[in-house]
Amino acid sequence: MNSEYQIAVMDGDYIGPEIMSAGLRVLEEVSKHQNFEYKIKHILFGGEAIDKMGNPLPESTIETCQNSDAILLSAIGGPKWDSSIKRPESGLLEIRQRLGLFANIRPTVITKSMQPYSPIKINHPVDFVIVRELTSGIYFGTPRFRTSTEAVDTMSYNFNEIHRVAEVAFEMSRRRKKHVTLVDKANVLATSKLWREIVSEVAKNYPDVSYDTSYVDSAAMKIIAEPNQFDVILTENLFGDILSDEAAQITGSLGTIPSMSRGKSGPVLYEPIHGSAPDIAGKGIADPISMIKSVSMMLENSFDRHDLAQLVDLAVNRSIEQGILTPDLGGTASTNEVTECIIKSIKESRNEYATK
Repeated sequence: MNSEYQIAVMDGDYIGPEIMSAGLRVLEEVSKHQNFEYKIKHILFGGEAIDKMGNPLPESTIETCQNSDAILLSAIGGPKWDSSIKRPESGLLEIRQRLGLFANIRPTVITKSMQPYSPIKINHPVDFVIVRELTSGIYFGTPRFRTSTEAVDTMSYNFNEIHRVAEVAFEMSRRRKKHVTLVDKANVLATSKLWREIVSEVAKNYPDVSYDTSYVDSAAMKIIAEPNQFDVILTENLFGDILSDEAAQITGSLGTIPSMSRGKSGPVLYEPIHGSAPDIAGKGIADPISMIKSVSMMLENSFDRHDLAQLVDLAVNRSIEQGILTPDLGGTASTNEVTECIIKSIKESRNEYATK
């Protein structure tokens, strides 16, 4: 076992440092006396890196990430850098490519405690994940140009880009409910037809996994009407970008959703799905749950500490059940009060376990 894990931390912009602080406090508490030693290294990224280095992704940041066991990233960007030659968000595209983070995994979980906050009527738990291809497709395709009267974007995919992310989806499904749904637009797009051909071949290697397909417009409706029918949704970059935001909305708040981006090897990057919320920065009311759940995902997936991740998740649910909530969920609690409630719950759970 590694005697001391290395965790790279990028604090983010606006509310980013506020929620990152909350996540690191929870990590510190849950790891006490648990044979989990780690070292945090804060590195520059996004707007902070532009201010200090003139570049949203300095080379030193990449080097530190490559030498780390996991990466925690908070929300970045905002109006301060709207006129910058390089915006903070451009660093996201670059870091994904440089670290080979081709699969973005975003869970949609509506527990019993979260059901009252969902904008749709739900009387049963919802638990599915979207596996989104992250480093190809229309966001990266060429040619790309724009004139005063014409604009062109190009969607392009090849065998390797599709095959490797499909394997991620099927492997993940084996640890869940063993069901993969490919979402595409194969009745129109040549790229989607290629996706279907390749993914259907990958599916043959997983006879224990149920596999089906859905057009993206149909899937968008089903996420609202019947979200419990999904387990693992596999899709390309653009569709995944849109559907994962839609799925996040049915949970009740973007402020509660974590995500992770991974490649074939190397460190995995964990981050909240939401933006930097400049309008509430410094007010102490940002929801820390998304960052805290990102820490939980890291413990589960990068360090195989299901026990610690479960402690965090239970503590988050208890906070919600007790009504200790920030304004995004209709509550009046501050970021610090929610964090303190979660830390207190972790302590109580540990004490309960110790006395058994």
